[in-house]
Amino acid sequence: MTHIYFVRHAEPNYNNHDDLSRELSPKGLQDRKLVTEFLSDKQIDVVISSPYKRAVDTVKDFADNYGFEIEIMDHFRERKITDDWINTFAGFTQKQWENFSFKLPGGESLNEVQKRNISGLELVLKKYCGKNVVIGSHGTALSTVINYYDNSFEYKDFEKIKFIMPFIVEFIFDDDLIYTKIEKYFFDMTS
Repeated sequence: MTHIYFVRHAEPNYNNHDDLSRELSPKGLQDRKLVTEFLSDKQIDVVISSPYKRAVDTVKDFADNYGFEIEIMDHFRERKITDDWINTFAGFTQKQWENFSFKLPGGESLNEVQKRNISGLELVLKKYCGKNVVIGSHGTALSTVINYYDNSFEYKDFEKIKFIMPFIVEFIFDDDLIYTKIEKYFFDMTS
């Protein structure tokens, strides 16, 4: 069996509008310890991440504590919305989920994001067959992967997880790399 643990990043600093360098907030830095604790008994073999700082930093605490180098894969970066910051994120997101081909100039459609992420996942599955792999990811990117394997996951489901950071989704594949199961793990942030 191959276990892929996609880790949606912890809370970022929303005042930084640069997608690549957006760091974790102080709360995000604290909450990433929940990821480390969760992964501590999963016999992880490999840690991979999107190149975006918030994704890397979310899995970095685990990687540093357990002696892993983080392998960066551009396939797992977040969706590019457009060249500029948009203030109408909710309306834009709903349009994209209603039409997977919809995109703004210079941006990516959910079809493109899904294709890129699934292509990256297929590379990981071939390279690390039979391993337990962590992938630092993002809310929309990960949601398109969930949708690929479970097309009942739609906009209403994305809305439910939009502000849950971090969270982990485990995808399990059999020895022939056939998808068999999804497990979703959310952390109690009230304590």
